[in-house]
Amino acid sequence: MMIAGLYAITPDLADTDDLLRRVRAALTGGAGVLQYRNKTASAALRREQAQALQQLCTEFHVPLLINDHLDLALAVDAAGLHLGGDDGDIAAARARLGPGKLLGASCYDRIELAQSAVAAGADHIAFGSFFASSVKPDAVRPPVDLITRAKKQFRLPVVAIGGITPQNAPQLIAAGVDAVAVISAVFTAPDVAAAAREFQKLFEPRHEKKSKAL
Repeated sequence: MMIAGLYAITPDLADTDDLLRRVRAALTGGAGVLQYRNKTASAALRREQAQALQQLCTEFHVPLLINDHLDLALAVDAAGLHLGGDDGDIAAARARLGPGKLLGASCYDRIELAQSAVAAGADHIAFGSFFASSVKPDAVRPPVDLITRAKKQFRLPVVAIGGITPQNAPQLIAAGVDAVAVISAVFTAPDVAAAAREFQKLFEPRHEKKSKAL
């Protein structure tokens, strides 16, 4: 399982059919990772949606990560879990997940949080918000060169999040980021599949360079 390219994060939708329609379109467009995040759903709705998304991600051979809820990730046999700064102990989550699951951690604008997360068992780290975000308008704004520093220090995937669009993503990719985590620019687009495809194409020159090197 790889963390690379477009890392799509679900919007808060109560309508499961609508959510699945949009996610199917994003996966059709080439999203390489999906994170299920719904801050407003009840526990029952989260379980319903997570189970349905797990089936959909299995169909597309794309890893599903659950935001915050370790028990839910285990219950639906998701590919992994993502934890924010106040969402649980990373070492305890790794112990329960075991070595075969993905575990991501939000590190905001702090390299020392990444150091602690990796030491505790995270296998990929996320920084941001790099740009103004309607989802988290008050989030800290790290410099883009934090990506380059993190890539030099850690031999694992680095994810960027926060207000990312096809127009500003290239500077993050140039800095070395492995994946861009996106909600609004994909899931509120008039054509979700086309929006996902546009993001995924931004990573193609890098993949072509790697193929030539091999």
